[in-house]
Amino acid sequence: MVPYFGSRRRFSDLSESEILALAISSEEDDARIYSSYAEQLREKFPASARIFDQMAEEENDHRRLLIDIYERRFGKTIPLIRREHVAGYYWRRPIWLVQNLGLERIRQEASRMEDDAAAFYTRAAQSSSDPATRKLLGDLAAAERMHESRADKLQVDVAGGEPGKEEERKAFRQFILTWVQPGLAGLMDGSVSTLAPIFATAFSTHSSSTTFTVALAAAVGAGISMGFTEAAHDDGVISGRGSPLKRGIASGLMTALGGLGHALPYLIQNFWTATTLAVAIVFVELWAIAFIQNRYMETPFWRAVFQIVLGGSLVLGTGILIGGT
Repeated sequence: MVPYFGSRRRFSDLSESEILALAISSEEDDARIYSSYAEQLREKFPASARIFDQMAEEENDHRRLLIDIYERRFGKTIPLIRREHVAGYYWRRPIWLVQNLGLERIRQEASRMEDDAAAFYTRAAQSSSDPATRKLLGDLAAAERMHESRADKLQVDVAGGEPGKEEERKAFRQFILTWVQPGLAGLMDGSVSTLAPIFATAFSTHSSSTTFTVALAAAVGAGISMGFTEAAHDDGVISGRGSPLKRGIASGLMTALGGLGHALPYLIQNFWTATTLAVAIVFVELWAIAFIQNRYMETPFWRAVFQIVLGGSLVLGTGILIGGT
């Protein structure tokens, strides 16, 4: 027998008993993954957690059917053959790469798992010479295809009721707290707070290269500072604002982006051309902030425009005034 841990086997080289053993271990792994998803979602999304509980139980039923037919044909000793032992076999992402993702992303991952399993059972059935085994594998292929359909139907049933609507509200609120709010704060800080030092430097030196150096330092420095501050000041456990790493990334990147927007024009050597373009970009940034506030924070649009554009204009004017004196 070729050792399973020494080198990976090709699927075409597996015997029928090894294919069944592989199917058994795969069903066991998938049941554990679905159970992990259920536990992860149970507190905030109990309706979706119940769906994954049912999917895990179905995978356990499949495993029991496979074990029964294996023992009938090959005995009670089932060799340990796992996905990683077979070249070209479908794989699963480690649970820690998925557990911090959103509800919709987990559903997509589950759909991919079912597609992979259905394709495996179809191929495995073609390799079987025993009618009963061939029938079981074919039935399992059909079951895996139906699995996704049943999950979708259950999700539609859930989404149509109050539990589903509440889950969607919670998911949207979590998206706002984890990504939009820190990102918006960073964009506002990067766009507005860097205006004064950048334009003060511009109008005091009339040098594009000097202004760009100062602007680049201000934007990157502000991004690093905001990112670390957001990640360090709240671990998200009590506030429910989500992963501090995600919030730090959103805040830091958007802060740097806000500052770089009106820094990059100073790569143009002609000072007045660069400055005119930079001022135009500033107002685009301020309008973008107002739009995001209106879209996600439900701030009335014109009130957001008034607050952001007025505040940004005051900071811009301050920088120009100080730099020109």
